Amino acid sequence: MTTFDALLAGFGTALQPAILLYGFAGCLIGTLVGVLPGIGPALTVALLLPLTFKVPAEAMFVLFAGIYYGAMYGGSTTTILLNTPGESASVVTSLEGNRMARKGRAGQALATAAIGSFVAGTIGTVALTFFSPLIVDIALAFGPAEYAALMVLALVAVSSVLGNSELRGLIALALGLLLGFVGIDLQSGQPRFTFGSAELMDGIEVTVMLVGIFAVGEALFLAWQGRNGDGEVMRLSGSLWMSRQDWQRSWKPWLRGSAYGFPIGALPAGGAELPTLLSYYTEKKLSRHPEEFGDGAIEGVAGPEAANNAAAAGVLMPLLTLGIPTSATAAVILSAFQSYGIQPGPLLFSTQSGLVWTLIASLYIGNVILLLLNLPLVRLWVLLLKIPRRWLYAGIVVISTVAVYGASNSLFDVGLLFAFGFVGFAMRRLDFPTAPIIVGLILGPLLEQSLRQALVISQGEWSTFFTRPISATVLVIAITLMVLPKTITRLRKRARVPPG
Repeated sequence: MTTFDALLAGFGTALQPAILLYGFAGCLIGTLVGVLPGIGPALTVALLLPLTFKVPAEAMFVLFAGIYYGAMYGGSTTTILLNTPGESASVVTSLEGNRMARKGRAGQALATAAIGSFVAGTIGTVALTFFSPLIVDIALAFGPAEYAALMVLALVAVSSVLGNSELRGLIALALGLLLGFVGIDLQSGQPRFTFGSAELMDGIEVTVMLVGIFAVGEALFLAWQGRNGDGEVMRLSGSLWMSRQDWQRSWKPWLRGSAYGFPIGALPAGGAELPTLLSYYTEKKLSRHPEEFGDGAIEGVAGPEAANNAAAAGVLMPLLTLGIPTSATAAVILSAFQSYGIQPGPLLFSTQSGLVWTLIASLYIGNVILLLLNLPLVRLWVLLLKIPRRWLYAGIVVISTVAVYGASNSLFDVGLLFAFGFVGFAMRRLDFPTAPIIVGLILGPLLEQSLRQALVISQGEWSTFFTRPISATVLVIAITLMVLPKTITRLRKRARVPPG
């Protein structure tokens, strides 16, 4: 079956009324959580993870995809009108978007963000469609040694790139790895780190930890942070449509932002922050109106928003083809796959072909739904910004508790939920990145399994990781990611020191 035939089959499933309804619900919920300050897609998907015990996989992942893309769309509303980026990748949009809103051009800023998101999301999804099978063909040559090296690369990338401190990232990663080893050792049958508790024999339930850290911990942190008061919401006045000049100044930044976003987002250490920054500075250099930058240049909204949404499609590439999460949301979605007993990776396209292509087809449909939702309903999203934050945070904690208890009927899991909630609050309060602890918990057991398999095959020879070309190359990249930032920092410091 060709890629095009597989995609058509995916559309056949995604356009079924029941699946389409889940997609629409995901887009609506995603836009809603993108609009509400501080509530991102990772938190929302974590809250809905208990539904994986009741809802079929195709419907659930279409729902998650809608939430993921919808949050990317909706985040621009909060950023432009409230100057409160819900995600780090939206910070660049706020530089010009909020300035446009203060000058009475909020409608045009929201329009270029929504249309740019549609254009970039579609381009990114097309790239995901036709490049993913190529990556799968390469990955099928991987053995246990290559997978172990790839896991190491993912762990290094997440711990070093996410967060402001590499040390904090490594500490969070180490804690995640430690928690991943709780339970019965599959090789020896001995319990590890269970402290005599029967509830821990099966290990830490990923869903409980995710909901605790992302939902309860985030709600506690936002409630603590909210003591300084809410920001001012810009009024939405005038036309929501773009003028001919706005279109002329926006379409090239949309394309350039897409060109930055997808390939960088697909890298193990990519993310959306770098492409949005590159897009902004590119538009500033190429603009015929450089004097407007810093005072509401529409190119400074169009380019970064396009890069942000194209990167969202790029993040799905390593997740689906290699089983490597490169963002907090991707890590949560990976745990959802595992809840269904599915392991993302190169075999996913053959063993779960229908699921994968339904998911990809739903991204095309979701982009159209989101464009139709965002522009006509933008005044409704503005009203949502007036919801008292204390009600919002209390609701998140209550929903989290009910969801976890309803999924397991275990008070022990509820206790773990709040324990991880306080851990998540402490991590946010002390500026520790949360993604490494999640990735460590998920990938730690997989790394251990691949490592043991590789050593058994090589009869205990550790040199197998360096004598096999692919694993050696991947490990060199991982070492470079660890060493290069420190080297660049030291060189910059030496360059600043005047000769004595």
